[in-house]
Amino acid sequence: MIKILIVEDEEPISNLIRMNLTKAGYQCKCAFDGNTAADLMAENNFDLALLDIMLPGIDGYELMEYARSLELPVIFITAMDKVDDKVKGLRSGAEDYIAKPFEIAELLARVETVLRRYNKGEKVLKVLDIEVDVQSRTVVQNGQQIMLTLKEFELLLLFIRNKNVALYRDIIYENVWESEYMGESRTVDLHVQRLKKKLHWEDHIVAVYKVGYRLNVGEA
Repeated sequence: MIKILIVEDEEPISNLIRMNLTKAGYQCKCAFDGNTAADLMAENNFDLALLDIMLPGIDGYELMEYARSLELPVIFITAMDKVDDKVKGLRSGAEDYIAKPFEIAELLARVETVLRRYNKGEKVLKVLDIEVDVQSRTVVQNGQQIMLTLKEFELLLLFIRNKNVALYRDIIYENVWESEYMGESRTVDLHVQRLKKKLHWEDHIVAVYKVGYRLNVGEA
């Protein structure tokens, strides 16, 4: 199982991140100050660290240096949202930089991207009646391969990795099409409808009023 270290001194934010990462299938440990985080890095073999910058004790930049010595990839999650802050964070060696406040769906997508970059992501995903091989990009449903386009496949992965979470159309568009959502396009709706039809998931991928879509899998 993928192991992630969450270093965040605000406990409500830390709990929110941990809860959603755990729901997505990751194993998490939390630290609320830099010294504890450094100890945990030394004692555990983490696959990824999510670091705040302004921390008691050792700050995020110093932790970044230590993480680099351990070849541990890092995503900064911080309220320091100026361009200069982001540039400094990325130049220090971070794989990504997320400014608070953030959408959980965005965080999950960025975590998956970094893990995939380091070949640490899940290879096979199973949900409901399908099995998805991420590396070969194949989808099998009840023993039969389902042919999906590239965007349909990426859309399916986004839904699976955020199951039971309502995803805004702009979040879906920006993660699957990797460009800014302008609001007037029906691209998302058309692709969702095609995906639902191919998988016979009309009862599982549902529209959420004034939001977008959610994949319901019946879990708590």
